[in-house]
Amino acid sequence: MRKVLLAVLAFGLAACGTAGGEEPTEVAGLSVNLGPDQNRVTATKDDKIAAKVPEKFRTKGELTIGGSAGTAPPLRFYATDDKTVIGVETDIATLVADVLGLKPKLEVSSWENLFVGLDSGAYDLGLSNITVTEARKEKYDFATYRLDTLAFEAKKGGTWKVEEPKDVAGKVIAVTSGTNQEKILVDWSTKNVAAGLKATDIKYFQNSSDYYLALQSGRIDAYLGPNPTSAYHAATSGQTEVIGNFSGGATVQGKIAVTTKKDSGLVGPVQEALNQLIANGKYAEVLKRWGLEDEAVPTSEVNPQGLPKS
Repeated sequence: MRKVLLAVLAFGLAACGTAGGEEPTEVAGLSVNLGPDQNRVTATKDDKIAAKVPEKFRTKGELTIGGSAGTAPPLRFYATDDKTVIGVETDIATLVADVLGLKPKLEVSSWENLFVGLDSGAYDLGLSNITVTEARKEKYDFATYRLDTLAFEAKKGGTWKVEEPKDVAGKVIAVTSGTNQEKILVDWSTKNVAAGLKATDIKYFQNSSDYYLALQSGRIDAYLGPNPTSAYHAATSGQTEVIGNFSGGATVQGKIAVTTKKDSGLVGPVQEALNQLIANGKYAEVLKRWGLEDEAVPTSEVNPQGLPKS
């Protein structure tokens, strides 16, 4: 799979400490660059779409785009200089800003402070593997740009697989709080208890290094998180494996979206920008760059059906 090829290559570059990782390397046609000089895919300003951006953002001349520091390759992570944020999320953010004729200002925060920043207006947009949910739609507007696939990641070599809710009964599983995967796991545990099975012992971690340490020490049985990061880690560490995949929306196909404060006026222009990028191939270029072609959407939607409240 392209995801695995990306993962193996990225680990090799990081481990050997090449000169900043600036030079892309080709593996099976996939070019990976872990250096701070990303040579990102770029787009040109569309005057008609840009004119629809509310004046307060046009006057500022930039879009402040928040993202969680807790995400990992290939979504959003630090380059070899340990300070430049790179990944598919930052590439999409930059492309959208290009079409809107605004300079992208990429900010880093914790997951919970990302939403605090959107609420306060500190961030104009959030691009951080955010899934559309019905609860979030009450406070935020969404323009979709990727499918949401989750993965259970466990120690390598076991026989345990997760195919349905009963498979997590009595297990100790880690998630990041406030995420849709937390909600799915809580719902599954509740259903299991109602069916006479054991509850899932849910542990909360905000940083990938912490839950991977817990996984290796045996304090947790598995971690439930975004499939791209789990596939990446499984391939690079050689110590874990993906034991089950699910839609981030459980019974509803989960969708990842650019997020903005409700009624800010940005979601319409952002959606138009994304659809132009899908049509002209720039979007596909970025997904291919990070090995995520199988998570592509055919069109960006505004506020589609999200993960249900119950």
